[in-house]
Amino acid sequence: MLEVARDLFAERGDEVQMADVARAAEVGIGTVYRHFPTRRALLEAAAQHRFAEILAFAQEQCLAAPDSGEGLDLLLGHIGEVLARDRGLSGAIESAMGSNEPSGESRIALEKLAGTLIERGQAARAIRDDATVNDVYMIVCGLAAVIRTGSGDWRRFIRLALDGLRSVPRPPTP
Repeated sequence: MLEVARDLFAERGDEVQMADVARAAEVGIGTVYRHFPTRRALLEAAAQHRFAEILAFAQEQCLAAPDSGEGLDLLLGHIGEVLARDRGLSGAIESAMGSNEPSGESRIALEKLAGTLIERGQAARAIRDDATVNDVYMIVCGLAAVIRTGSGDWRRFIRLALDGLRSVPRPPTP
């Protein structure tokens, strides 16, 4: 049911109603309400599902990247793909909850993972020493805005942002 709801919201955005989810999932409306007592609860579950998917990708792919600086590139690229695919879902979540940002355990886990990727990149001298999780958070917020408004090529935005996080070789000291 949650997958069906997520697909519907991604496709049609904020216009999706509980009855639409029931029809598409081929269940009764009562079944939907037993699992998700309100539309907001359904959207919260869809948002948590999306954050869990991003976290799983990051744990399986980004942490396993052979190049220590590549993990962050993979993470931001995947987030961009998810946000671009789920544009309607993002709008519905923001409309219902006022924000698309992860919260609670999802936020803590994603921040911890981003911190690990930054530390690995810094240890490999691929990411600048002063880069922080807050920098990644700002990049993701900017990425979401670029995708939401269609104001540019989000893949280019990521490349430019990552260039800003890259460690710049320092000239040799005389």
